[in-house]
This record gives sequence, C-alpha cells and structure tokens, in this order.
Amino acid sequence: MRILGVDVGGSGIKGAIVDTATGEMLTERHRIPTPQPATPQAVADTIKQLVTHFQWKGPIGCGFPAAIQHGVAKTAANVDDAFIDTHIEKLFAATTGCDVYCVNDADAAGMAEFKLGKGQEHKQGIVIFVAVGTGLGTAVFTNGELLPNTELGHIYLDNGHEAERYAADSARKREDLKWKQWAPRFNHYLTTMEALFWPDLIILGGGASKKMEKFESLLTLKTPVVAATLLNEAGIIGAAVYAETERKRQQAIARKIRLATRHNAL
Repeated sequence: MRILGVDVGGSGIKGAIVDTATGEMLTERHRIPTPQPATPQAVADTIKQLVTHFQWKGPIGCGFPAAIQHGVAKTAANVDDAFIDTHIEKLFAATTGCDVYCVNDADAAGMAEFKLGKGQEHKQGIVIFVAVGTGLGTAVFTNGELLPNTELGHIYLDNGHEAERYAADSARKREDLKWKQWAPRFNHYLTTMEALFWPDLIILGGGASKKMEKFESLLTLKTPVVAATLLNEAGIIGAAVYAETERKRQQAIARKIRLATRHNAL
C-alpha cells in the first residue's frame, strides 16, 4: 500500500511516499522547516504543503513528538504547548483533506525498525528501541505488539538524574563530553532498562547510533545491543506503516459493526 509518511520534528517536518509492503521510499524525502512558533494550525498548514508538494490524495501517517491517545496529543515536545489535548488527527485531516493517522514519533521509528529492520527476526519476547538524540525516545514491543507512548527517556535513574537530561546525545554535546566519558552514562540508562524489562534485544536509533563503534565496547549489558538500519528514514517509514495498520484495524471494526447492524435488523 502507498502511504504518505510524515515525520514532525522540532526543526523540520519531513515526508515521502512509502510502499508499506517493502518499506521503500518511492520519492525523495521532502523537508520543510518547522514553523516557529509551532502552533497546531501552523504545523497543520505545513503538512498541507507536503501534501501539495507530492500531489497526494490518499492516507497519511504522521509521527508526532507527543504521547498520543486516540488521536489526541497529550504532551508536546519541541512544539507549542497549545498541542496538548488537541485532536491532531482531526485537525490534520480537516486541513489536508486526507485521512490522517498519528502516532508517537519514537513509536513510529521503532515500528519501522521492528517490521523492516533489525527487529524482523525477534517476533517473540521483548524488544526495546531507543532513539538516542535530543532525548531518549523509546518503543517497546512484546511478541510483536507495540506498547504505545512509553516515554522511558523521562524515568529517573538511581543517581537522581532524569535519564535523557543525563544520558541523551544532547547531554554529551551540551557538556562537551568525549564518547568514552558519555558512554558510562548511557550504559547506566541501558542497564536500568535491562533490569526493568529483561529485553531480548535493544535496538539503538537516532544520531548516536551512527557512532556506535565509539562506545559499543563500553556497554556492559547481557542483552544484545545493535544499531538500527533505517536511520533518518525510520520516522517517515514507520508513520506510514502505522497508518496502514491503524487503517485496517478501523476498517475491520467498521465491518463488524455493519454486520452486527444487519444481523439485528433481520
């Protein structure tokens, strides 16, 4: 199925048309700077620009930097706080004229990697995806099923630090740490995840995953830790994958309701 995948970030809103069966991006990625301030309508208008650019009329999958419940943004990271409690699926659909399915951005990247990248061979057990960048975005899968909106970058470690303020790649850059100085912090975070969830695999995405050779030897986990394969395309691809899955789920529910209505009418 062809779906327009959109990845909303604090600095850029990116999109491409994706073949969800293969994960292939059928077009070049198109990026538009995130409007400042990133208010709900301004972001919606920017997504509409992507729709116009691709001359798109089909469904849209949107990875968004927030915890999302039933299409409603419950938090707001690197976008305006006005997004909190906004039904973004309805807003984006009304603005673009397309069906829109929104998912947490880390969940989107994790879904792409789980379905089409390093997670493909781990359909049983627990897999944790960690996007290591400005924050620590997480996606947790149990026997292939996503647990949405985990936000495990915001846990507090036993040293009193919030995890992403202490161990994200942004902390390394902010404090001008060498990789060998930063690695024990990140290892502390990952060993905490290991102790809490006993995962079968941890996949690292985000900018830091490209430099894994600089800190991999300093990780002390028993759990295998691997770098993601989809890199910067994961958010777009995962948003499209989510849209296909959610669209099919909603269609199946609608079919059951129609059948039940017909049965009751007889």
